[in-house]
Amino acid sequence: MRLGFVGTGAITEAIVSGLLGSDLTLGSILVSPRNADVAARLAAASPLVAIAANNQDVVDGSDMVFLAIRPQVAEGVVRELRFRPDQHIVSLIAATDHRALSEWIGADLRLTRAIPLPFVAERTGVTALYPADAAVSALFNALGSAIEANSEEEYQLLGAASALMGTYFGILEISTRWLEAKGMPYPQAKTYLAPLFASLAQTAARPDAPDFATLRSEFSTKGGLNEQVFVDFAGKGGATALTEALDGVLARIQGR
Repeated sequence: MRLGFVGTGAITEAIVSGLLGSDLTLGSILVSPRNADVAARLAAASPLVAIAANNQDVVDGSDMVFLAIRPQVAEGVVRELRFRPDQHIVSLIAATDHRALSEWIGADLRLTRAIPLPFVAERTGVTALYPADAAVSALFNALGSAIEANSEEEYQLLGAASALMGTYFGILEISTRWLEAKGMPYPQAKTYLAPLFASLAQTAARPDAPDFATLRSEFSTKGGLNEQVFVDFAGKGGATALTEALDGVLARIQGR
């Protein structure tokens, strides 16, 4: 299958890099020239990758077209493109539903939406998809794992949950700066906290891992320090603030 990418930013680079290192049998990969540096790096990485003359050239030379465009400019870019009836469109455009995409495309084509994260470059990412599609699932399973949402609402919820990445690193930064303020060098604090959080994530991701509430209990001695921090966090509004932030993101995704 010939793959094409309209939009050549960080996510396109991550997907293509992951694909080139995967076990998939790949055909040609066309990337748009919008970001010249990224396009040049990808083309230099493999003879399978070529830089198209423009976005329409990407569409014309591809069977599966990935729309990797910022939502602020997506409508204008997509409306200018002419698609073939046999093409499969994979939209990576955030907060844009099927109805809008189909209207911009101008036809009811085979359309899948996906939320790939940067980790697909190392083939460790989890990617939410909707609707379920065997070909797209196979591609993203080669880049880590694919999660197929059962409904539009479920896909939107996964999209909102994926917005926690910045908060995750924000918690690490706040904690590291706290250690620094107490006298520990920032590099030393970072070297300690990053593997600590990574180990916790690996524990939670095990197939036999219990739910998060059980893990929190297992990692918090009754009356101990871990329990104290969580009780303070929840009791002083941390849990409420996080829930309200997720509600706000979901409302944005749903266009409310």
